Amino acid sequence: MTEFIRDIPLWDRLKETDKPILLYGMGNGADMIIEVLESLGLSYCDTFASDGFVRGHHFHGKKVLSYSEAKEKYGDFITLMTFAVHDEPTLMRIREMSTETELYSPTVPVAGKGLFTYDYLKDNAENFRKAYGFLEDEKSRESYVNILNFKTSGKTEYLFGCHSEKSEVYSKLIPLSDKEIIVDLGAYDGDTIREFLTATEGRYEKIYALEPDAKNFRKLTRKTEGMEKLELFNIGAWDKKETLFFDTKGGRNSHRSDEGSPIEFDSVDNLINDRVTLLKMDIEGAELQALCGAERTIRNHKPKLYVCAYHRNEDMFALPFKIRELCEDYRIFFRQHPYIPAWEANFYATI
Repeated sequence: MTEFIRDIPLWDRLKETDKPILLYGMGNGADMIIEVLESLGLSYCDTFASDGFVRGHHFHGKKVLSYSEAKEKYGDFITLMTFAVHDEPTLMRIREMSTETELYSPTVPVAGKGLFTYDYLKDNAENFRKAYGFLEDEKSRESYVNILNFKTSGKTEYLFGCHSEKSEVYSKLIPLSDKEIIVDLGAYDGDTIREFLTATEGRYEKIYALEPDAKNFRKLTRKTEGMEKLELFNIGAWDKKETLFFDTKGGRNSHRSDEGSPIEFDSVDNLINDRVTLLKMDIEGAELQALCGAERTIRNHKPKLYVCAYHRNEDMFALPFKIRELCEDYRIFFRQHPYIPAWEANFYATI
């Protein structure tokens, strides 16, 4: 797949530049990028935030600049985005900023270890090439290549070049009916359930929803109150019944960890004894284990699959490999939905 890469890898670009490097945003994402920069012997000059947002903020002991102050102080500089966005106004602001400054959105691991670098892509070229060959349509293949280019270069233009709307998913890739029996792994606060209900005009046969984070589960319970034919589990999805540690952030990025609170995990095959028609997985890097734990369900019922592919570096090939292993008849699609960085990059599969 290296033949599809069109730009200098981001970390190589940063090593060679004479421009000052500035961080756009603060918080955990910025801390992760600072750690990567330091590991590469690189440093940043300042942190800035959007005009109108800065109110005397400090980060790592330094005053946070506004974007206007950063431009006035440094003129020509490199911007590293340190946060995720998916709302249309902010996406458009980022697009505009990328015409004014050399802007990148570095890919740092959501789960697992190691950077998604050009060397990683080269070392796994045959795996990526094989996964690419599984993809069903030209839009999937174009999106797949764009995401690989984004992950190596950090250039947001590759994301803007392949964004797809969720409405296409439910109308064309995995069309839903009023007879769906849905299993939602990583239900968060019911946001995807609301997508399903929109697609089916509120009609369905049954929904099972798993959410391991206690705070998220309370939100899920509150926001689905009064729904019929809904069964909620305060439990994580895995390949077997097991108690694991869980980093409970009370948000979208809560995930299994070597530290944290002990949480019960179990497999779909153990928990659900029903004719599943749609299986969705957004479980912060546990998708491969959850697929293994749904082997019987998938082989017997061949449900439509909605599997997130952005948590681990290997997700871009390991997940389609597993899907095809479980059922070679699956048609596999790949879509990236509006988000910076490449979150909401998903595989969809159907018979």
